[in-house]
Amino acid sequence: MRILIVDDEALARERLRRLLVRLKPEAELREAASGREALELMEQWPPEVLLLDIRMPEMDGVAVARKLLALHEPPALIFCTAYDEYALDALRHQAVAYLLKPVRERELDDALRAAVRINRAQLDALGVAGGGREEIVSAGHRGVETLDVAEVRCFLAEDKYVRVCAPGAELLLSETLKELEQEYPARFLRVHRNALVAAAHVLRLTRQDNAWVVELAGVDERPQVSRRHLAALKEALTGRPGGDG
Repeated sequence: MRILIVDDEALARERLRRLLVRLKPEAELREAASGREALELMEQWPPEVLLLDIRMPEMDGVAVARKLLALHEPPALIFCTAYDEYALDALRHQAVAYLLKPVRERELDDALRAAVRINRAQLDALGVAGGGREEIVSAGHRGVETLDVAEVRCFLAEDKYVRVCAPGAELLLSETLKELEQEYPARFLRVHRNALVAAAHVLRLTRQDNAWVVELAGVDERPQVSRRHLAALKEALTGRPGGDG
């Protein structure tokens, strides 16, 4: 059995390793100190079980778990958390295996038995990611690339991928626009069936070649606005039904 321990705290990783050596002496163990490091390691060494801390800087455990959904054979997942009992209700309700820090041997043993491959419905219902990821991660032929969500100007659906546009940067994601729209309902506005724009970076609506387009700060990309979404977009930007035309 291959088990990957992911936690930004060295002491927490060491504790889990000691417990796993006793419980699963035959297991091959690896460690990662961040979500990004874990994703890079998994490209070369796919684990069967992932012990994943929820609260980590830059890229939290829920963001990592979302990336697992794109894998052909994702590992069984056990969340590690210091959340209080109230927050843990969400984890219990979704039947996701979890460990409350500091981890105890018996609880780890039970979690290993209960660990399953997480599905999208479980992940979306956890509620531990707040307003969505703060960092977008793309794992492709150029390796693992990241981009702060605050820098994103728009998401554009193209072929089998979504192109992420930001000043001086572009990434390709495997998520769909619908998934991104659900993750960021307040931050990104639907303007077309193939485009979401960042509300905070909209400069203006303007006419271009007999169509409405959105001008965005810092990028040349001007997503087209469909008739279907024009009224709702004007209302969202102006606060008045239908906008001011």
